Amino acid sequence: MALTCIQLCQRCTSLLRSRIVGIITLQYSTDAQHWPAALWNSFIVPVLPSVLQRSPNPSQTRQRWNLGVRSYCESHAKVQPSQTKHRNTDELPGTDMVSYQNPLSHQLIDGGMLLKEWQTALDLDDAPGHSALEEISHEEAVCMDIPAALPPVSISLKDYVNESETLGKLVQLGVQLWKLEQRPNVGSMLLRLDFQTDVTPRLVFLKQLGVEDSRLGYLISHNPFILTESLENLQARVAYLRSKKFSAESVASMVSRAPYLLNFSVKRMDNRLGFYQQQLGLSAQKTRDVVARHPRLLCGSLEPVKENLKICKLEMGFRENELQHIVTVIPKVLTANKRKLTQIFDYTHNTMNIPHDLIVKFPQVLNARYLRIKERHLFLQYLDKAQYDPAKPNYICLDKLVSLPDEAFCAEVASATLKDFELFQKTM
Repeated sequence: MALTCIQLCQRCTSLLRSRIVGIITLQYSTDAQHWPAALWNSFIVPVLPSVLQRSPNPSQTRQRWNLGVRSYCESHAKVQPSQTKHRNTDELPGTDMVSYQNPLSHQLIDGGMLLKEWQTALDLDDAPGHSALEEISHEEAVCMDIPAALPPVSISLKDYVNESETLGKLVQLGVQLWKLEQRPNVGSMLLRLDFQTDVTPRLVFLKQLGVEDSRLGYLISHNPFILTESLENLQARVAYLRSKKFSAESVASMVSRAPYLLNFSVKRMDNRLGFYQQQLGLSAQKTRDVVARHPRLLCGSLEPVKENLKICKLEMGFRENELQHIVTVIPKVLTANKRKLTQIFDYTHNTMNIPHDLIVKFPQVLNARYLRIKERHLFLQYLDKAQYDPAKPNYICLDKLVSLPDEAFCAEVASATLKDFELFQKTM
């Protein structure tokens, strides 16, 4: 029933609009008692929406519908004819115009204007807005919704850079915001920080620690959470490293190359140092050297380190003293990819026939790229110069094999031109 009422209301509005063309004249009887019936027969009276929003009972809805229509007709369709009829000489014969009282506007207007006012009252979309020059009261001004300077939601931090002092200063430091916005909740965290009270003290602390200006952007880009660490915790962790006889320069270098180092507690760093010293069997000084050269040993997980130590001992067959030498020269072996490490060792030891003692003497080969080792060995083999035994003539040092750039390798080791080496690479 309610749906039918709504459709009827829409029909009424469309019929009213279609009938308003020019000035509408009404034929009516001078008897005032006939006016409600005349208006009812001539027009379909729109029903107010308040009539529709009632009880879902069909009988009650029908009764209230009839009551609403009847009351609406009686209150708005009564016409009071004037005492004197006004005839225009230009009108057609038999057409009488009458002035009557409109209860909506309380003015004497003709029937066409009355219908226009009804249409304006029903058409809410055509209601004029407030003028921009109109004066408003203080209460209205307080209730007005003013758009925020910053967008409430955005997928990029660049929308806030011009409005946020913190983001603007961080960009000047070289912080890569595109990296930070890819991490959950980091963008909202940075927007809540105040540059003077939150960011500046920590930047001053890092500067006093010895971190260079060019490394501040890199550090914050990889570890923005250092801006939320308390200064007391940061100072305590630096004091612990200094107590373990790390020099000031080593601490600054470690913090610059391992951005998360100062986010870990003193207890965790102490456990890590003890683990490496015990597992590798190194002295305190050598343990400090290994950690200072590769500070991410204090930040990363211990599981890859344990796996690599097991592979080096059991699968590769290195003895403990050999492993100690490899780790002190190339600490990155402890955190290298397990598959890459075994692939390089298998190729150098089984394909190139390099014994363990030479690999221990030149452990840089375990940190090189597998493709570089393979390409250069095959090129030397093609030139009949792949000889890696120090006791024989034309010995090729493993260090030069993996560390020299292509041009120097061709000139010093292969005795060939770079163009020859590039042509050979295309045949692989």
